[in-house]
Amino acid sequence: MMLFVKLLLAHLLGDFLLQPTAWVKDKEKQQYKSVYLYLHTLLHGILAWIIVGEMAFGKWALVLAITHGFIDFLKLHFQKNKTKRLWFVVDQALHVLILLGIAYFYHHQKIVFYDFDNRFWIVATGIILLTKPTSITIKNSISIWTPEEQNQKDDSLENAGNYIGILERLFVFFFIITGHFEAIGFLLAAKSIFRFGDLKEAKDRKLTEYVLIGTLLSFGIAMVTGFVVEFALQSL
Repeated sequence: MMLFVKLLLAHLLGDFLLQPTAWVKDKEKQQYKSVYLYLHTLLHGILAWIIVGEMAFGKWALVLAITHGFIDFLKLHFQKNKTKRLWFVVDQALHVLILLGIAYFYHHQKIVFYDFDNRFWIVATGIILLTKPTSITIKNSISIWTPEEQNQKDDSLENAGNYIGILERLFVFFFIITGHFEAIGFLLAAKSIFRFGDLKEAKDRKLTEYVLIGTLLSFGIAMVTGFVVEFALQSL
């Protein structure tokens, strides 16, 4: 299990945190001609090898990199503007299946990387999952309901909503794994109070529903991740 957790952590880092938006746009435009497709592929192999921390994993890291690049190539080749959301889900599902396959066929009973124990890897993966990966997942999931008002420029800070969502998910996550469930209610109430003024001035039912869906999805994913991580920690 821990090998899969480490590979998943490497995947989350390579596919979301360490992949600039400029790389994504260039890949979508140039497809297989984009140099960033191959840099992205190489990055995944290197990250997996480093995080697993064993020289013997080198050939499996190469397999991971090649399969990752091939899956990305298929997505870039076949996706259209209307099917981006679908291909995002298919792309991520295939990557996870590859990670599961590699973890299954790599028969090492114990994997050691410096002095980090299994609890560290479980918590670290949960934290990474709740940052940019969840933000992109929520954005893709509710993109069909984006109100026109959201597409217009406003006076809000650039990417402020994205960072607020990440912070609230991390708060919920740590509240759950530390057993402070009552704090989640206070956090949700505080956000509702601050959001009430914006929604009242907007006078747009669609915008209100859009915000509520995004908020509930964000809190829901954070809570599920927290409970899964807590269960995994207790199972050690």
